[in-house]
Amino acid sequence: MQYNFITSNQALADFCQQASQVEAIAVDTEFVRTRTLYPQLGLIQIYDGKQLVLVDPLAIDDFSSLTELLTNPNVVKVLHSCSEDLETFWHAFKVMPSPIFDSQFAASIVGMGSALGYAKLVEMMLDVTVDKGESRTDWLARPLRDEQCDYAAKDVLYLFQLYPELKARVEDQNKLSWVYAEIAHLSAKKQSLIPLDSVYLTIKNNWKLSNKAVLILKMLAAWRTSTARLRDMALNFVVREENLVSIALLQPSSKNELRSIEGINPHEVRIHGDALLAIVAECQNVSEQTYPPIVKRLNDVENYKNTVASVKKLCISIAEKYAIPPELVGSKKQINQLLKWCWFNQDETRDMGLQPDLLSSWRRALFVNELLKIEALNLSSELLEVNS
Repeated sequence: MQYNFITSNQALADFCQQASQVEAIAVDTEFVRTRTLYPQLGLIQIYDGKQLVLVDPLAIDDFSSLTELLTNPNVVKVLHSCSEDLETFWHAFKVMPSPIFDSQFAASIVGMGSALGYAKLVEMMLDVTVDKGESRTDWLARPLRDEQCDYAAKDVLYLFQLYPELKARVEDQNKLSWVYAEIAHLSAKKQSLIPLDSVYLTIKNNWKLSNKAVLILKMLAAWRTSTARLRDMALNFVVREENLVSIALLQPSSKNELRSIEGINPHEVRIHGDALLAIVAECQNVSEQTYPPIVKRLNDVENYKNTVASVKKLCISIAEKYAIPPELVGSKKQINQLLKWCWFNQDETRDMGLQPDLLSSWRRALFVNELLKIEALNLSSELLEVNS
C-alpha cells in the first residue's frame, strides 16, 4: 500500500497546493473518543487521485494550508458517513469542509440501501473486501503500526475510486444538490451548541418531574454540560444522566442522602458531591413563581398518534415518488422533532436557532406545502417565515 506520511508543515502545504488543483479529494479521519466530550484527532487521510497522504496532526502545528483546502469551494470533499468527521474537524480547526459529497447518503438516495457501511459499499461497487480490524485501535499512540496505516490509507483509496460512478448515479436522478444540501445542513447543526438553559429538555424522563424538580434538573443539566465542555469529559463521566433525574426528584441535602440514591456512583459523590448539593440547596430558595413549567411529553398530546400517522404517510408518499427509503425522508426522531417544534413553546431545536429537519435543506421543498395542510400541526406560512 503506497502512501506518504506527512509530519511537517511544509510537506502538508506542498500537498494541499497540489490537491487544490483537482476536482475532488477523498477524506477521512481517525480519532479517539472514549472518555472525552470531543473527538481527539489522531490521523487525517487524503487522496487526490495522484498522491495518498496520511497527515499526522500530532507532529504539525500549522494547519492553514489544510483548512484552506478543506474549505475550497472548487474542490469536492468525498467522505463516508461524515457526521463524526465534521465534529472532529470543527473541534480541531474550527472549520467545516465544504462542499461535501457523502457516499453513504448518496448511496441511500439512489436506492442502494439505507445507512450502508463503508465496507459494504466498497464491496458492492468495487468487489473489494475491506478489513475493519484496525478501526478501534489507539490512533493517538506513536509510532503507528504499518497495519494501522494500511487500514487508514485504504479508507480513502477506495472512497476515491467509487466516487465517479456514485456521483454519476446521483446525477442521473437529479439529486446531486440534495447530497450537498444534506451535509451543509448537518454542518450547521454541528456548529450550533445547545444553550445551557435548554439542555434539560434533552434529558430522558424529564416529563416525570414537578415544577420544582424541573428547576433542579435544569440547573444540574446546565452545570454538567458546562463542566463537560470545560474539562472535555464525556457527559456520563461527569454524572450519569439518569442520576441527574434522581437527584432532582429526591433533592438530597447531605452527602449521605446523595450516596443513598440508587445508581449513584461513589466517585460522582466524591468528586462532584459538593457542587450537586449546592445546586439542590440553591433551588430551595427560589420563588415558586419562577419555576419552569412541567416538561410536556409528545405522547400526552391528544392528536399525537394521528398526526404522526399523517406525517409518516406523507413521508412514504414522497419516498415512493423519489425512490428513496422512507426513513431517509423522515425518521421517527425527525417527525418528533417537527411536532415538538410545532406544538411546544420551548424545544431544543428552536433554542439552537434551527428549524426541524423536515423544514430544512432539500426536504423543505418536498414537505412544506403538504405539511401546511395537516391542521393538527398548527403550522402557518407566517410561522415558517418568522422562524426561517
